[in-house]
Amino acid sequence: MLAENYNVIGVMSGTSLDGIDLAHITLTLRGQKWTFAIHECETVAYDDNWFHNLKHAVTFTDAELKQINLDYTKLLGGVIRDFIEKHQLQNLDAVCSHGHTVLHQPQNGLTLQIGNLPEIAAIVGETVVCDFRVADVKLGGQGAPLVPIGDRLLFADYNYCLNLGGFSNVSFEDAGKRVAFDISPVNTVLNFYADFLGLDYDDKGNVARSGQVDLDLLSDLNALEFYRKPFPKSLGYEFVRETVLPLISEYDIPIEDILRTFTEHVAIQVAAALPQKTGKMLVTGGGAYHDFLMERMQFHLPEMQLVIPDAKTLEYKEALIFALLGVLKLRGDINVLASVTGASRDHSSGEIYR
Repeated sequence: MLAENYNVIGVMSGTSLDGIDLAHITLTLRGQKWTFAIHECETVAYDDNWFHNLKHAVTFTDAELKQINLDYTKLLGGVIRDFIEKHQLQNLDAVCSHGHTVLHQPQNGLTLQIGNLPEIAAIVGETVVCDFRVADVKLGGQGAPLVPIGDRLLFADYNYCLNLGGFSNVSFEDAGKRVAFDISPVNTVLNFYADFLGLDYDDKGNVARSGQVDLDLLSDLNALEFYRKPFPKSLGYEFVRETVLPLISEYDIPIEDILRTFTEHVAIQVAAALPQKTGKMLVTGGGAYHDFLMERMQFHLPEMQLVIPDAKTLEYKEALIFALLGVLKLRGDINVLASVTGASRDHSSGEIYR
């Protein structure tokens, strides 16, 4: 049986603003089965200026967005080029890059991932496949989440694939269709409040563990309208800025109690989102290092086996799957599922810049 091998780089920048994830990946198709190997990988942190600009880009004017798109494309292209040179990577089939989401309003037919301008291919010196979300929104979809097709093709052994990043999202098979949706904010809120304590993040959830649940705040969070909406549905930072943070600010309670309460909220919403509470669930993303959150999820899902994979898969799963999306685009294969995004049809999304 012939195998088809692809030598690619996957690139991802998430809403938690940890930095730019880069992973050198081999994807192999043998028959109908895809397998992968993650080789060199690293996360390049943003400096303070870029962190601030990306965090506040949701408030930018059209002219400011145009400029940051150009500047970020140059930054991202340089980071990818440096990664290639550092690891002396050769014979690449493509660089597959998500870019960075600064606007996500699918209900208004709008989503913007900066860093996806055609100039990036010249900067990197390789074929670049990118800008995966826009076409789906044009087809009436949410433009998110895009990872579930990778969950189906690469992680079929699990009943659920849960990602705990800036937001939590889950994917699973339902009556022969892959379904997926965003569940709630996670690190976008937890890191925001950890910053008040002079911390980049709440290491292992130790601060949250020390706090007390505010039952009134917990009740108000769980009552937010988004949680009652049917899927497909997705979240952007706008939801955090306009809905979640103003709600929490109404409560004059210690930061420790906010972190404790919001951790409980995340665990409750994850459990509520799963139609079946048994089976095996793959947990990836930075939130998987939040030991206290994992404990609270296990408490609310006592019959679910929570599986945290090896460090490379845990930290670079999204980069891995965007590498797969890019390869599928190069092949002309479907890489976005209408059952997940709500688009009018399955399609092969993304731009190829050679």
